[in-house]
Amino acid sequence: METPPRYLSEEDIKRFVPVHVVWEITLACDLKCLHCGSRAGHKRTGELTTAECLDVVEALARLGTREITLIGGEAYLRKDWTEIIRAIRSHGIYCATQTGGRNFTPDRLEEAVKAGLNGLGVSLDGLAQLHDKLRGVPGSFAHALDTLQRAREAGLNISVNTQIGAEVMPELPELMNTIVQAGAKQWQIQITVAMGNAVDHPELLLQPYRVVELMPLLARLYREGADRGLLMVVGNNIGYFGPYEHVWRGFGDERVHWSGCVAGQTGLALEADGTVKGCPSLATVGFAGGNVRDLTLEQIWKSSKEIHFGRLRSVEDLWGFCRTCYYADVCRGGCTWTSHSLLGRPGNNPYCHYRALELEKKGLRERIVKIRDAAPAPFAVGEFELITERSADGAVVSRSTSVRELVRLGDQGEQWESPEEGRVPPTLELCRACDSYIRPDETACPHCGADVEGAARIHDEDSRRRKAVMAEVERLLSDAYAHS
Repeated sequence: METPPRYLSEEDIKRFVPVHVVWEITLACDLKCLHCGSRAGHKRTGELTTAECLDVVEALARLGTREITLIGGEAYLRKDWTEIIRAIRSHGIYCATQTGGRNFTPDRLEEAVKAGLNGLGVSLDGLAQLHDKLRGVPGSFAHALDTLQRAREAGLNISVNTQIGAEVMPELPELMNTIVQAGAKQWQIQITVAMGNAVDHPELLLQPYRVVELMPLLARLYREGADRGLLMVVGNNIGYFGPYEHVWRGFGDERVHWSGCVAGQTGLALEADGTVKGCPSLATVGFAGGNVRDLTLEQIWKSSKEIHFGRLRSVEDLWGFCRTCYYADVCRGGCTWTSHSLLGRPGNNPYCHYRALELEKKGLRERIVKIRDAAPAPFAVGEFELITERSADGAVVSRSTSVRELVRLGDQGEQWESPEEGRVPPTLELCRACDSYIRPDETACPHCGADVEGAARIHDEDSRRRKAVMAEVERLLSDAYAHS
């Protein structure tokens, strides 16, 4: 089986290779999404010229990039987008695009395929009525589904992307049926984040305490989807060390678990005007590491403090619940985009399954309340209050107001230096009694109290017994067919 281009090796991590790049080539868009973090619609002032875009492709090839995803706005609204695709493919780099599909005409699709486009992902945020409401254009669901089906017929690798908000969650099972019937093989999901237009519509946001309902649902759909040929790919703000982390993070490889934000380490992003960030979703203010018109992409990647925040982050930069969490040094606060957009500073993420379960044990839960709007600029954030309350009666236990500041890197001030070699995250093991990840040296599970070695022995015995039973069933069926 061919290794996916986005697959990270230890060498990629150590050498800080920008393996996967997400590139906004225009902010022009033909949809009006209520949850759009970048407030897409009109092209940016001073978007890169064709020649400048081709220079970016050359720089990414030199840096060792293996996959580039073109986004917008709508990438196809840029007239030279197939020329950019062609340049990317000339270096053997996998090229995909993400689209709402409203005006992805047959001609546009044919031109993209001829240019060498490898993959196409379509956004479906609920069933038709809800999707059209969220996307702001009647008929957008039908257009998206049509684009997906035509892309499949054209031989592209197709996928579906879904943002999970309060109204979307109940529709996920039926939406999965639609995706399977459309022939998609991958379904990428993430929780809607409080940025841009989503701040204007806080009712769309999932309350943090509802991850206790969401995660078991996703685990069930993951398994059902796998049986039907659909792979659920969980985004960077899904999960975090609850009892289902071993199910989805490594696609069946239980050795793989969440190991921290990769922005500026193996991930890179560009805005349409040449601004460089470590992740496409991060706010421009505080996370922009420079512009390719002022510095080369290599210089920005190798020397920008704003790009290197992930390389420099430590447990000391965490706060709130995350600061003293069992998984602090491995997780390092989960998705930077989610926590910074919501609370103004990365390192404290309430959209964490483990956290929600720990609070539930104490009869507590967390919810958010908007207290300030976001500016009209792309990637702008507002201000939210995080409230901890008793689950039984809603009595408020504590309130935490957003911390309005830029990314902090401990007390380094201007005296900082990026490490020469990337940090390979610690590897955890599973407690076979409760399916929680634990440190390899634990003898008793800190989560359920089980004897780790004894639980592993029972698990191995059960696995051997199940395999023996399955082998016998297969033998009996084979004999029955042979004599029929």
